[in-house]
Amino acid sequence: MKSYLLGVWNTIDPIYYTFTRLRYIPDEEQHNTIFRVRLTRYKGSDVVLQDGTIIHKNDILLKIHLHNVRIISDLQPVKSEVKRAVFIYHMVKRSLPRLAHYLQHHPKNEDIKGVIGITTLHRGVNRLGFEVFSIKNNYYRRYKKLTFTPINLMANAKNGEPVYLFMSKKDLISKYTSKN
Repeated sequence: MKSYLLGVWNTIDPIYYTFTRLRYIPDEEQHNTIFRVRLTRYKGSDVVLQDGTIIHKNDILLKIHLHNVRIISDLQPVKSEVKRAVFIYHMVKRSLPRLAHYLQHHPKNEDIKGVIGITTLHRGVNRLGFEVFSIKNNYYRRYKKLTFTPINLMANAKNGEPVYLFMSKKDLISKYTSKN
C-alpha cells in the first residue's frame, strides 16, 4: 500500500512543485540537496533569534521545504526509528552548505533575513543551528498538522505538533560556508 501511495505521490509531486513556486537549489557538484525553496513574507508573530535578529511580520525569508518524496523513498529500507532520524539529520546537514551558498548569492540577498521551515520533526535541529518556535495561530497550526498527516503516515512518523524552524542569514552563512 505504501509503495502505491509513494508512486501516486511521485506523480503528483511535480504539480505540487509548480503550484507552490518551489525551486531546487542549483548544485554544480550533482549532490542533490533535499531542500526546495522559495521566498516568502513571514506572517506570524515577531520572533527574536539568539543572534539578535528580529523577524517581524512581512520580513522576507527563504522558506525551506524538505523533498519528502525523495526522503521517504531513501528511507524505505531503514526500519529503525533511531536510524531513520539519524539519516534525515545527516541529509539535512549535508544540504545546509548548498543552502547557505544559494542564500549568499541570491539576487535579493540583502532583503532576506534568514530561513524558515515548518515541521513536526524537530528533535535535534538545534544542533544544526535552527531555533524552534511554536506556531501561535491555532487555526494555522491545526491546518499544518492536518497537511502533515499523509506524510507522517507514509513515513511511519508520529504526527506531532508543527513548529517553525528559523535560522538567521548570518548564522547560516557563518556556520555553513567554507572559510576559504
